Amino acid sequence: QVQLVESGGGLVQPGGSLRLSCAASGSIFSINVMGWYRQAPGKQRELVATITSGFSPNYADSVKGRFTISRDNAKKTVYLQMNSLKPEDTAVYYCNADLQTGWNTKPSYYWGQGTQVTVSS
Repeated sequence: QVQLVESGGGLVQPGGSLRLSCAASGSIFSINVMGWYRQAPGKQRELVATITSGFSPNYADSVKGRFTISRDNAKKTVYLQMNSLKPEDTAVYYCNADLQTGWNTKPSYYWGQGTQVTVSS
């Protein structure tokens, strides 16, 4: 059983910062890409940022220069440092991991339960 557990969400004023964490646990052989997605009320889930096992990041245009994704492979954890937050960043943020549970299994996507980020004065 694989679990992704997010933490670090909350309420912050515009211009503020938050750091999200997501730890993977369970029967994991290897983790390829890890990432963050978000879903605002009434909108579809969208990509925020991803990072490969080799630490190559990719960002949505809307967060470039403000958000930084990183990971600790030994801890099976991905982070999202969010700076200069805007009200339009308000959403539920979901962690995602493309991983294998065994040496001979196909990679599958797993999701966390989500953490609320609210940017408001």
